[in-house]
Formats: sequence, C-alpha cells, structure tokens
Amino acid sequence: MNKAFLGFFDRPSVQKQKKTASSNRGQIKADIASAEGEAAHQEGAMEPPEDNDGRTFVEVISEKYSPENFPYRRGPGMGVVVVSTGGPQGSPMKDRLNLPSVLVLNSCGISKSGDQAEIAAFCAHVMELDLSHNKLQDWHEISKIVSNIPNLEFLNLSSNPLAGMTLEPRWAEAFSSVRRLVLNNTQVSWDTVLLLTREIPELEELFLCHNEYSSVSSSSVACSTLRLLHITDNCLKDWAEVRKFGSMFPCLDTLVMANNNLSSIQDSKDILQRLFPKLRSINLHNSGLNQWEDIEKLNFFPRLEEVRLQGIPLLQAYTNAERRSLMIAQLPSVSLLNGSAVSDSEREDAERFFIRYYLDYPEEELPYRYHSLVNKYGKLEPLAEIDLRPRCRAQVEVHCEEKIEQLSIRLDQTVAELKKQLTTVVQLSTNSMRLYYIDKGSAFGPEEMKYNTRALHSYSIQDGDEILVVPKTK
Repeated sequence: MNKAFLGFFDRPSVQKQKKTASSNRGQIKADIASAEGEAAHQEGAMEPPEDNDGRTFVEVISEKYSPENFPYRRGPGMGVVVVSTGGPQGSPMKDRLNLPSVLVLNSCGISKSGDQAEIAAFCAHVMELDLSHNKLQDWHEISKIVSNIPNLEFLNLSSNPLAGMTLEPRWAEAFSSVRRLVLNNTQVSWDTVLLLTREIPELEELFLCHNEYSSVSSSSVACSTLRLLHITDNCLKDWAEVRKFGSMFPCLDTLVMANNNLSSIQDSKDILQRLFPKLRSINLHNSGLNQWEDIEKLNFFPRLEEVRLQGIPLLQAYTNAERRSLMIAQLPSVSLLNGSAVSDSEREDAERFFIRYYLDYPEEELPYRYHSLVNKYGKLEPLAEIDLRPRCRAQVEVHCEEKIEQLSIRLDQTVAELKKQLTTVVQLSTNSMRLYYIDKGSAFGPEEMKYNTRALHSYSIQDGDEILVVPKTK
C-alpha cells in the first residue's frame, strides 16, 4: 500500500458543493489533510526524469495520458478522448489524448506551463487538478495553467516551493473558478492567501497546513463563501489570531486547527456568537488548552455540534472514560465528540457521573455546569462500592472426630492442596482422610470432596462453613 493511499483517509468531505460526475467517481486523492504534509505518489504518478530546469505541464500530460500510457477511458463521465485540431510544429502533444476530468500530476517535476493554446485545447473539461510536490515556484506560470482550464473546481498545489513568491492581482484572477484550494506546505505568504480569497468568488474550502503561520492579518473584504478552513500544524498560539478568522470568513462551518498549541479561548460569549455564528465543527487536537473554562466557552458557539479535543494538557490526568464523560457533560449541545456520536443514554450517564465527580469539591471550585445538572437530576448520592472479585479466603471449622479447629483456607487451592494443609491439623496423611464440605446455610447434608483437582472456590465456601475430616478405615 503506497503513502498516497494512506493519505486518502484525511481527504476532506465536500459539503454543499456542486455535484459532478468526476466527484462521484473518484476525486483527486491528494494528501490534503495530512498532519505531516508528506509527499505522496499517487497510483500512476510518473517518475520525473533528471532535469534541473523542470518540465512543462504540457509535456507531462502528453506523456502520461497518451494512448500508449493511458489507453482506455475509465467508464462513462470519467474523461474524454480529446483530438488535437493541430498544434504548432514540434509540439509534444499527440493527435489524441485519453484525458480524464481528474488530472493527477503530482511529483512530475513540473516547473512551467508550456504552450497555453494546447492546455486550452486539451483541458477545457478538466475539473480537478493535483499539482502537488512539483517544482512550481512562479505564480505567473501557475496562472497560465489555471487560466486555460475554465471548469477547474479543485486545485492542489501542496509542497511546491512558493515561499517568498509574489502573486500579482492580474494573475490571481485566473483562479476565479476554483472552489477547493490546497496550499499545504508551500510557505505561501498570508498576503497571498488574502488576495486569493478576494479573487475567488465561490471559494468553499481552503487548506493551509504546515505553512509556519504564527500570526495572520485581517482582510477588509470578507470571504463569505468559505465553509472549511484547514490550518493544522502551524504556530498559532494566541486566540487573538484565531479571532480574525471569524471576521474574514463569517460563514465558516468547519475549523480544523489541530497541532497549533493554542493556549486558551479568550473571548466572551457575545463576541464568540457574533464572530462564529455558523461554526458547526471545530478540531483543537493537541492544542495547549489547560483549563475547564476554555471547554465551557465552546458552548458559546451557537451552532457547534462537533468537537475534536484529544491530546490537550487539561485531560492528561484523567482516564479515557473520565475524559469522555466530563467532556460530554460540559458540552450539552455537542452530538459528536472525537469522531464518536453521543447517544442520549451516554449523555445521561456522563451528566450523572459529572455530579458525583464534583460532590466533595468546595463550593468555590464547582464548575458552572455542576449547578445546572444538580437542578436537572438533584444532588446524587455516591454510588455504592461493590467488590465483585471472587473471595480469596474463608474462615472454616475443621471437624475431625472430637477435635474442632478454626482454620483460614485459600479458596484458589485444590482439594489435594487442602488435604496437605490439614495433615498437621488432624495428624493424618493425605491418603488416610476423606473430606466433606458442610454448608451451614443449606438444608442438604455433607458433600464429599472426592475430586483432588477440584478448586475450593467451586464449592462456594463461606465464612463459618465446616470441613469434616473422616479417617479412612483399613
């Protein structure tokens, strides 16, 4: 199994977007949401030849999707057979290309666009394009490719060397049809991100992982179409930076901020309700949250129903069961916690556990949620502690002829081992005695203990019962 396939599990779900045949039959399998942003070779991706200057987009699609290398269409709607209308002399394009609507061109050594007329002729139907892990470092070259693919909805530029590269506004217009944009591990500047969000009128999903952002600047123009922001594995520690996302993306539905070491949630209820009115899901895995007050503030997001909160300092001292119960009790509106649905019965059990957990805390240390749950269930008594472990010992009376001895016996031993223990008590060898068990609470008579390998606990011996030792007659 290659790395690209493993990366598919982190690929984002697409919500409320235009349904296309290509989306239904297999979208770009890029390493979009990888926590480590690793390189991934897609199945069928080409090994680039040694070329310090890189290759053109036109050269790569000509080679990969030529009839010799890509001979078949893969079912209705997956692609088209494009027939060239005649290109310039010496063009690398073939007369025909079996070009699908989803192009996977990651790790192909692409650094330039190539002839734009040929891109326009062969890629008019393309809807998804993966250019991750190439050598693209010029936004102008990227814009030449994108501007000639008019139906492009998904673009993955992850792990291209774009640090410090300037995107001119006239080039940014080329991205106007894109709905889902992936810029993981590109070190693209935040000013470039803002320019793209202004120039893409229907941008729905944006991926900015592994870009070393420690701060972000606000934009005077909001991007009201963005629903998903995936910005994991950056350096955002201060809630003042996260707050800016609310004004920039007022219709944000899902915020994925894992591995950012966010220290706290600092805003009041009124501010959080105003900034994030539509936020439904938040992921704060491996953040630096260490106070229950931060968890309580999650209740201030008016539509929040899904929370992911693992690996935070606050929960390290608790068992797994305690973590989940305490979190569920603190978040009454959350129906999905760490990927698992919360049932009504689980919620009730968690809320009752929460009350009992804080029973002995002083009044000034009780969380706000405690009082509302006491109003709901009353002040519950501690659960009785019942030890369900099997008994290890019993105190019995040993009767042998006229002699009676009190003896503590182990119940995990066998009848044969009990006989050895009794030899010094009754002065008989193990072969010279028969044992009978007498249950003091039973109406039945003695039960002979005739099987030497039988364990004593199988007789259900209790304190006060009797063991009768009868010498064997010669």
